[in-house]
Amino acid sequence: MNAAEDLGLPVAVPSTALFTDHYELTMVQAALRAGTAHRRSVFEVFTRRLPDGRRYGVVAGTGRVLDAVANFRFEPGVLDFLRERRIVDEPTLEWLAHYRFRGDIYGYPEGEVYFPGSPIMRVEGTFAEAVLLETVVLSILNHDSAVAAAASRMAVAAGDRPLVEMGARRTHELSAVAAARAAYIGGFASTSDLAAGFRYGIPTIGTSAHAFTLLHDSERDAFTAQVDSLGRGTTLLVDTYDVTEAVRTAVEVAGPGLGAVRIDSGDLLLLAHRVRQQLDDLGAGDTRIVVTSDLDEYAIASLAAAPVNAYGVGTQLVTGSGHPTCSMVYKMVARTDTDDPRAPLRPVAKKALGGKLSVGGAKWAARRRDADGVAEAEVVGTGEIPAELAGQELLVELVRDGEIVTREPLKAHRDRHKRARDGLPMSATQLSRGEPALPTVYV
Repeated sequence: MNAAEDLGLPVAVPSTALFTDHYELTMVQAALRAGTAHRRSVFEVFTRRLPDGRRYGVVAGTGRVLDAVANFRFEPGVLDFLRERRIVDEPTLEWLAHYRFRGDIYGYPEGEVYFPGSPIMRVEGTFAEAVLLETVVLSILNHDSAVAAAASRMAVAAGDRPLVEMGARRTHELSAVAAARAAYIGGFASTSDLAAGFRYGIPTIGTSAHAFTLLHDSERDAFTAQVDSLGRGTTLLVDTYDVTEAVRTAVEVAGPGLGAVRIDSGDLLLLAHRVRQQLDDLGAGDTRIVVTSDLDEYAIASLAAAPVNAYGVGTQLVTGSGHPTCSMVYKMVARTDTDDPRAPLRPVAKKALGGKLSVGGAKWAARRRDADGVAEAEVVGTGEIPAELAGQELLVELVRDGEIVTREPLKAHRDRHKRARDGLPMSATQLSRGEPALPTVYV
């Protein structure tokens, strides 16, 4: 059976109402008392800069945001908690008891790339209903987009060789599931995490660890037990003791039809060449070599000329390869002066201090391309979109009047990312430090 999201369906999650900060609720209480809570407002998610050295960002987590918004409801137990802690007063608790987001959400489709200033998501509704979503939206997008960006860079470095996500033991158990999802969007082929496979339909993979070899009286016994159970196409871990001896034993046990060997330590470049030569000499020319061991995009790139068939990546992937957040923010950019939903919106923005620039007004975004179809600028503006950019808009409708209107299977996000990345200038995929691949132009 395919996972719900793999079919483009919502994923069941519990109430997300407390995935918020204390001050979101106190702002709502104060705004209700002041009579300003129901003013129509527009909030936008964007980042002022990419992580140091990155040429582009990757939008990931949008589907999880939609699930979180749909389940943002204050159930009786949650209301009791807020009442007991005296976080908000009774009139606010009454308002929260009936809370449902009934506004609109637009955003870059999942898998798309973004740049500094890109309005990645736009949330429109009353101040009270929209401000409550700030923390949960940012926590999802910042985490998932960081992992997806790292995954994308690793996928570029790996070329046609498949990547396995295996970072579940290096992060929070729920973050591990989200990371596997984001990694798949960024270009990974599979995950070791069964919860991610169950929830999102991502292919899962895995065979054995060093403990399995240590369990048995000899390496030969361990290999024999694994082959007897999983077949000759399995992957045998060959660096528990002596790699050369292990490879020889592995081929003797499984025969030349052995599926793969995995190397998890040592000088991977040197070992890969030695193991490839040994496998060929033993008649196992089709046996693949899988390498793991704290890989990142730079280590993967350094193995490009090595006879490696696949990579397994854990710690560096789930921590964003040194950049575990994208520093996205959720800022009000427009509001009305009255409760009348038909009242005109006027731009608002925080005064820029210390480089924290915000641009007022609800924005559109489009990607300008050159004559060859290669992206050359991220164009962001308010008002009417210029005629020459019509049809190149980036934001799509996600939620209308509180109802989710866009659902896609996970593969669609993955395919979109590859198309978006392929449409960037060649400099975008360089691993060396540099400026964003596209300038952001405000009009």
